Amino acid sequence: MKLEGMITETRNPDTRNLDRMTPLEIVTAMNGEDKKVPDAVEKVLPEIAELVSLVEEAFNKGARLFYLGAGTSGRLGVLDASECPPTYGVPAGMVVGMIAGGDRALRHPVECTEDDPEQGRRDLEEHALTGKDVVVGIAASGRTPYVLGGLEYAKSLGCHTAAVACNKGSEIGHAAEIAIEVETGPEVLTGSTRLKAGTAQKLVLNMITTASMVRIGKAYENLMVDVVQSNEKLCTRAENIAMDATGVTREEARRAINEAGGSVKTAVTMILAGCDAKTAGKLLKEARGHVREAVFREPAGEKMGGFRERIV
Repeated sequence: MKLEGMITETRNPDTRNLDRMTPLEIVTAMNGEDKKVPDAVEKVLPEIAELVSLVEEAFNKGARLFYLGAGTSGRLGVLDASECPPTYGVPAGMVVGMIAGGDRALRHPVECTEDDPEQGRRDLEEHALTGKDVVVGIAASGRTPYVLGGLEYAKSLGCHTAAVACNKGSEIGHAAEIAIEVETGPEVLTGSTRLKAGTAQKLVLNMITTASMVRIGKAYENLMVDVVQSNEKLCTRAENIAMDATGVTREEARRAINEAGGSVKTAVTMILAGCDAKTAGKLLKEARGHVREAVFREPAGEKMGGFRERIV
């Protein structure tokens, strides 16, 4: 598909007078267009959920999730990947964001690199990609050669693959096992896909990692029980999580977290199960890291009331 034929490259009839608008008129027009993005994402929720299931399966087998993109798409993938370790306590290599042009491209335009499909393959090779991993190509246009090259290489190894694009019938959608094509329409500023298209991609990536991490036990209720306490704010958040999950005081929460070696998840399990850190660790191991299953023997995904409801 040629670039000029893509809806993300067409002119928006509602903003043809953009250069004549007042500041308030410009931001009002942008806000109006942005409101359309969640509705567009809603149409592809089944495809996103299908990908989440594949990523969950990969994580449970010790495999990885790779994002592959150029420009804004690549930066969004790197952003999503980089936020997983502090939020979920996972190794940095579990979710890998790759951008055409490497780390320099995060701050500086290195646009020509996106035209090389072989570079997409080489970048994945450098990370020792295996057939157990999942590779997600991200491109608003849906035609970036760097991404296509990476997807083709991933498929050759037997990887599960997905594409996140903002044009229907995209090339990367055809190349991938799962096509997540969010049709966001013409941008306020013609062709500036860091706007609505970028917003849509961010929403989709949020869903992929959040849902996958929740499914492998990185949350209890809606609390991030594997949060890493790397600064004062996160230490307080850890205490708040333990307090919210169990109803104990801040002092009791901190004492349990310390006894658990800094693990909020273990501390929460200790308090809810009424056991010591060693026993809580054993329960969590048997439950594959799921607090709910460790304490209440209820498999993930089943509906149940909270702890305080159970003891009333």
